[in-house]
Amino acid sequence: MTQPGLYRMSISNPMTRWLTRRRTKQVFDLMSGFVHSQVLLSCVKLNIFSMVREAPATLEELAVRCKVPAPVLQRLILSAIALRLLEHRSQQRIGLGALGAPLAAHEGIRAMVEHNNLLYQDMAEPLDFLRDAWQGDMAAYWPYAHSDAPAQESRTKLDQVGRYSALMAASQNFVIEEILAAYSFGKHRCMLDVGCGMGRFVAAVAQKEKQLKFQLFDLPAVLGLTQKNHVSLGLDARMSYHPGSFFQDELPKGADLVTLVRVAHDHPDGAVLGILKRIYQALPAGGSLLLAEPMAQEPGDKPLGDAYFHLYLLAMGAGRYRTPGELKSMLLETGFERVDLVPNAMPIHTRILVARKSNAA
Repeated sequence: MTQPGLYRMSISNPMTRWLTRRRTKQVFDLMSGFVHSQVLLSCVKLNIFSMVREAPATLEELAVRCKVPAPVLQRLILSAIALRLLEHRSQQRIGLGALGAPLAAHEGIRAMVEHNNLLYQDMAEPLDFLRDAWQGDMAAYWPYAHSDAPAQESRTKLDQVGRYSALMAASQNFVIEEILAAYSFGKHRCMLDVGCGMGRFVAAVAQKEKQLKFQLFDLPAVLGLTQKNHVSLGLDARMSYHPGSFFQDELPKGADLVTLVRVAHDHPDGAVLGILKRIYQALPAGGSLLLAEPMAQEPGDKPLGDAYFHLYLLAMGAGRYRTPGELKSMLLETGFERVDLVPNAMPIHTRILVARKSNAA
């Protein structure tokens, strides 16, 4: 691929031409990836997917509804068609494409697409970003990204806490579905969710498992939003709320299952080890920890979201995209006796580790 003579030979030979064409397209896709993401973002911001989900529409009809001149909007529409977000229909109408349908159906995906605009802005000058990623809009958006920030300072940022918690709740459905399909909660009596956010995961488990009691642990500002959400769902009677910082406060005892969902990858190794030790201390002998989040592929495995998550978590603050093996080593170092990777259908959304505390602990 690096020798001009061999390149010319490869494109002249029908046996090797397909490979050269495919590699060339892959390189072009890498170069044009930012434009693709902006096409996606524009369609989301203009609400085009929802419009054509109701009924296919002509370019002129979409131009009126989007308040964008038809000749300009046509460029966006044709680009979205090329990316399979939209597609041509009969009578010169535009309809949903195969990749646009999930965006029309799921609020959480659209919320993350819009949220990613912060990442694009932070990475506009990529070398500046790599040298100091913590100074961008993404890190500022997340008020408790930095484990060394004073707890009281984090508690005062109610507006930022609410925005981030709402985003995480909107984008959590896929993760919740994966966990509920892969793990049986029926054997447990009380579940503690650490870093519970707005409590959407707990609510989903509570609606399925009527026997469970729940403890929820997060910052005070977050728990205020969580309790309001559970009251509206009629679940508040089964919940107990425990405000605090998992960087420095002890966790409540009494649960035989602790869940840590999309928390560990947001923090550096030292902070994660501290959280895991507090969880281990809170669990009774024989208790379990369920850790669920997107995880990097092991060396040699085909990557899933690796290229995205490595830099997304850098932009968020001090997080790290870890392999299941790395997390397993941290759990064993903390004191857990056994760690299992639970198979699930869509590992790009999340992977699941279950760690068990020794019965003799």
